Amino acid sequence: MTPRFRAICWLIVVSCVVNACEDSGIEPGNVSFSQQVQPILTDRCAFGGCHASTSPAAGQSLAEGLAYVNTVNVPSQELPSMDRVEPGDPDRSYLVHKIRGTHLDVGGSGLRMPQGQEPLSEDQINLIRAWIGQGARNN
Repeated sequence: MTPRFRAICWLIVVSCVVNACEDSGIEPGNVSFSQQVQPILTDRCAFGGCHASTSPAAGQSLAEGLAYVNTVNVPSQELPSMDRVEPGDPDRSYLVHKIRGTHLDVGGSGLRMPQGQEPLSEDQINLIRAWIGQGARNN
């Protein structure tokens, strides 16, 4: 192979990797709680009988204006040794395990969330993980 051919092949490989990451949502940039995460919680979790009533499931309201203070640095009722959201660490955030269905693997209990509905999409889960990984800011 000539050096020029190798360089062209390398550029093609790098271009494919960059495009794959952009299309998959792997690095979504700065994630906004109010603009990106809260709408998922509102649409999929915060409704009557679940996480928005006057006595929300597990004492966790995910309604707008309450979701952040009810999740970030708050111990989970099902697994008190793990916060619902541990800023900077999605793998130590019980919310992530509940929406992924891995909560039993870490010692939790109950059912995968959202209960009785289709699971969140991988893009939605990755967005929530990215927000937590970026420090779970109230932005």
